Amino acid sequence: MLAALGFTTIVLFLLLTMTKRVSVLIALVLIPVLTALAGGFGGELGKMILDGLGKVAPTGIMIAFAVLYFSLMIDAGLFDPLIRGILRLAKGDPLRIAVGTAVLTMCVALDGDGASTFLITVSALLPVYRRLGMSPLVLSGVVCLGAGVMNLIPWGGPTARAMAALKLDSSQVFTPVLPAMAAGIVWVLVASYLIGLRERRRLGTLPPADVPEERLVGEGPGTQRAPVHPALTVFNLVLTVALLVGLVLQVMPLPVLFVVGFAIALLVNHPTWERQQELLERHGKSVVLVTTMIFAAGVFTGILTGTKMISQMASAFVSVIPDSLGGHLPVLVAITGMPLSLVFTPDAYYFGVLPVLAETVSGFGGAPAEVARAAILGQMTTGFPLSPLTASTFILVGMSGVQLGEHQRFIFKWAFASTLVMTAVALLTGAFSL
Repeated sequence: MLAALGFTTIVLFLLLTMTKRVSVLIALVLIPVLTALAGGFGGELGKMILDGLGKVAPTGIMIAFAVLYFSLMIDAGLFDPLIRGILRLAKGDPLRIAVGTAVLTMCVALDGDGASTFLITVSALLPVYRRLGMSPLVLSGVVCLGAGVMNLIPWGGPTARAMAALKLDSSQVFTPVLPAMAAGIVWVLVASYLIGLRERRRLGTLPPADVPEERLVGEGPGTQRAPVHPALTVFNLVLTVALLVGLVLQVMPLPVLFVVGFAIALLVNHPTWERQQELLERHGKSVVLVTTMIFAAGVFTGILTGTKMISQMASAFVSVIPDSLGGHLPVLVAITGMPLSLVFTPDAYYFGVLPVLAETVSGFGGAPAEVARAAILGQMTTGFPLSPLTASTFILVGMSGVQLGEHQRFIFKWAFASTLVMTAVALLTGAFSL
């Protein structure tokens, strides 16, 4: 019954949001509440929701201050040289912008953290997309593809969880899939080229032009940015580099880094109370839009985890695998992993489903490491920037200004193709057997 309720919750959420019957926020909160009540968990609902909110609170805090920080830096013109450089290289060509987005995303994603990857790349590139009139879905989609493939690195979420769950090391899990990862990177570049080509046909090639020196910083007209002193630009650059180095080295928890970084940046860039309030009011809407989604996702995952729906769904999934497919389990895991990221949280899949799958494949004479390799090629690798069960997804869509359902419809086939390409190369190179 719990597994059925869990699958019903996921299916209803995907149907209602992808068809735009209700907003994502409403669906994240009310659908699991209703299914939990139907399962008789009314008395425990409050505790489960609070537990879920508590788990996403650090992410919500980080996002709130990160959005404010990067909004402040965009207002201050810190990214203007990068934007001008991209526009010069692109020569007004949406195709080049799309490919450049993929390259930049994969470089930034080397830190292994999806949240910071989305924050940095979207903050830097969204003004470029707006300048050229490109669809924000192209931005969120290409960033999704690049970040997904780079999430294979050993310090990224999927590989680290797989190694921990099965007590394996990176030489057993990551090293054999390096050729598949290389193929995934090539595919991302090909996909971004094709997506950019489609966008070029829609828009045409625009005349190259720099971003004006005095760029609009607000939604309304007449809010032009005042010239920024070169010393202040240098300070902002040093502070941002220090912040990014701190993120990579994890010198402090990410929420702490962004809270402190924003406070320093706000004080230096806007020393008066009036100017500080003006900035907070101008960007408060963006913060609310993103953080409310994060906390709504906490309600969703808190209920599914607290009611044990997730664990029962994992058991139900494994139980339906027929014995005849036991020998082909690694391939099955690789192909189904990406769609299953829409159903299972990372922890539920890697610590709940994966050990059972590994034990199953051992019974058929296979190696558990093969299942681990197959799992990281799909579940939470190409799927995590699409899943409503991961908070970073809402960072990507929130900052890009797109709806989750639109984002999923736009990029799902490209992301699934990434898994298929990497799975084929993994089979050819012997990372796992058919």
